[in-house]
Amino acid sequence: QVQLVESGGGLVQAGGSLRLSCAASGRTFTTYAMGWFRQAPGKEREFVAAVSLSGGTTYYTDSVKGRFTISRDNAKNTVYLQMNSLKPEDTAVYYCATKERSGSYALIGLYAYWGQGTQVTVSS
Repeated sequence: QVQLVESGGGLVQAGGSLRLSCAASGRTFTTYAMGWFRQAPGKEREFVAAVSLSGGTTYYTDSVKGRFTISRDNAKNTVYLQMNSLKPEDTAVYYCATKERSGSYALIGLYAYWGQGTQVTVSS
């Protein structure tokens, strides 16, 4: 079992920045890759970014490349999502999740444990 708690969401103007955190507890943190997903009202949950077990490899969806940075601190059992140059279309509930099975990091079905989500709202 893994418990995930996201924090750091909020309301920000377009062009601003936020840093999301996801604190994990339960199973050893370094046994799973981590991902961030988001879900806007009326839309399906979509992949945003992922980081490998060690933190050495990262993956991003095209719409956030160059603006978002995912990282993990294995000593603190925490994964982060630094979001810069935010746009109104980034508005969504953001979720972190543990990747439990091999395969593409963008496939939502490969993730098992999910946090409760944190709201990010970007005003124009």
